[in-house]
This record gives sequence, C-alpha cells and structure tokens, in this order.
Amino acid sequence: MTINFKHGFTLIELLVVIAIIGILASVVLASLNTARSKGSDAAIKSNINNARAQAELYYDSYPNAYTNVCTAATGIQKMYTAAETAAGGAAFAACSSSKIAWAMKARLVSNTGQYYCVDSTGAAKVITAT
Repeated sequence: MTINFKHGFTLIELLVVIAIIGILASVVLASLNTARSKGSDAAIKSNINNARAQAELYYDSYPNAYTNVCTAATGIQKMYTAAETAAGGAAFAACSSSKIAWAMKARLVSNTGQYYCVDSTGAAKVITAT
C-alpha cells in the first residue's frame, strides 16, 4: 500500500494569502502618506520659525528696518525657499516686507486650505484660506 501525499498549496490558499498581503500593504501605504504630509508640515513650520528669528536679527543689525527681509541677500531667503519647496512651490508661499513690518506664509501639505504664517509682531499661527 502506497500513500500519495500532495505537497504544496492549493490555488485558493495562495489567493487568500495574496489578498491579505494586499490589504496590509494598502493600510501601510495610507499611513506612510499621512506621515509624509505631517513631516512636510513640520519642515515648513521649522523653516518659517527660523526665518522669524533671523528677521529679528536682521532688524537689530540694520537701521531698524525690515525693508529687505525677503530679498535674496539675506539668510532668511534660504529658509523661505526651503519652506516654499516643502509646500509645493512658489505658488504656495509668500514673503512680504516693508520698513516697519514683514510677514511670511506657506501652505501646509496635510491640509491645502491652511497656511502657516509668521510676522514681525511675533505671531506664528495656522490660518485658513478664504
């Protein structure tokens, strides 16, 4: 008497395993996308907050004016450019300055209707675009 054992998996078993792997992969990818967006938001906020500190140093170093804060000649421009890149490009960030005031904003990646803003009064907050 010989016993013939089949070795391997059935087609149904393989399909079930592939389906489970697909479901797990989609959950992981969705989580990674959220984490990536929050990471970009953190980079935007960090760069803009650093620019705020630099703007105050600029104000103290030059004749008490914010006039050229947003120009390429200052280190602030590099931070602004980094925030602009993290936000998705030039269309999603802005920097404006005058002799007595300045302001900078960049769109957040996780919520495209919100911007992170800082200004010469020391304000740093998320605002909703209207």
